[in-house]
Amino acid sequence: MKLTVKEMSLVSMFAALACAGGLLVRFGGEGVVPFSILPFIVLLSGVLLGGRLAALSMALYLVIGLVGVPVFASPPYGGLVYLIKPSAGFLFGYIAAAYVTGRISEIWRKKSVYTYFIAACVGIVVLYLIGLPYLYAVLNFVAGRATGVWSVLKIAFLPFIGFDLIKAGIVSLVAGPVAKQVKRDIS
Repeated sequence: MKLTVKEMSLVSMFAALACAGGLLVRFGGEGVVPFSILPFIVLLSGVLLGGRLAALSMALYLVIGLVGVPVFASPPYGGLVYLIKPSAGFLFGYIAAAYVTGRISEIWRKKSVYTYFIAACVGIVVLYLIGLPYLYAVLNFVAGRATGVWSVLKIAFLPFIGFDLIKAGIVSLVAGPVAKQVKRDIS
């Protein structure tokens, strides 16, 4: 995969934004799944960069954290040990959600608040489809905590879905103007 300097810059910029987003959550409390602005950054990267570059930016964020840089939202903040945390599945979900959101945005010819919102909502669905089963598996099979599906939904879906839909709405409102500005400034 060959990338232009412009593409490398955009991928790096969104990976850096994701790193900053992971740091911000440290001031917002902790839980099994911390509240974070990362889904906003993931969705925005998708609609602005397209599927391939958005997924690459989130993969870069994941690699930065897994090599030990403390950029993840909750302790241990970085390193391979993070993979056994219940919320680690959402990190993989970020890559897939960014890709799917980006591909939908690329395929839809008419760009509008509505199309961006649909793309972002599908991205959220993908994020939860990866994050929730991972959380269930880690809690039940790694941590040895017998946890049912309803408990997983109460831990990692119900407290967050409303906020994530608001994030999707904000992404859909800002994506058009931001895309025009970025295109103008980078061209």
